[in-house]
Amino acid sequence: MYKLIYSFFSLFSVKKGTKADLSAIFNLFIPEGLIVKSSSINPEIYNLQQFIEPREKMFNDGILSDFREEELFEKTEIFGNIAHRLSIYKKSGFMNGEIFENKGIKTLQFIKTPCGWKISSVAWDDERDDFKINYKDIF
Repeated sequence: MYKLIYSFFSLFSVKKGTKADLSAIFNLFIPEGLIVKSSSINPEIYNLQQFIEPREKMFNDGILSDFREEELFEKTEIFGNIAHRLSIYKKSGFMNGEIFENKGIKTLQFIKTPCGWKISSVAWDDERDDFKINYKDIF
């Protein structure tokens, strides 16, 4: 499972001048996988194709560059053929030429398949000025 997590976070780490190819996401998820951005009262819910298309465009058009995501802390629980992971992560890069950095929490759900562990869903929320991660409450 740790290789799966590493591959997931690495997938979105794209260096400036490098063409993004996010199609590897289909090897990490079950075909019906869902990705949910929950940084506002109205969550954005994507299937895999809906999620990668605009991100590949942002990378390849230079809108988003030198982007990196990395896991800072995690807690994983496994029961039989299911698992979930709570992950504090950091992301950084350039958006429209302006540097940015932020942290957030991702929750990932997994199922064990005949091909090994696969991600079934991911949801995340990011820190905001009025909403910060309280590490003591989480770990």
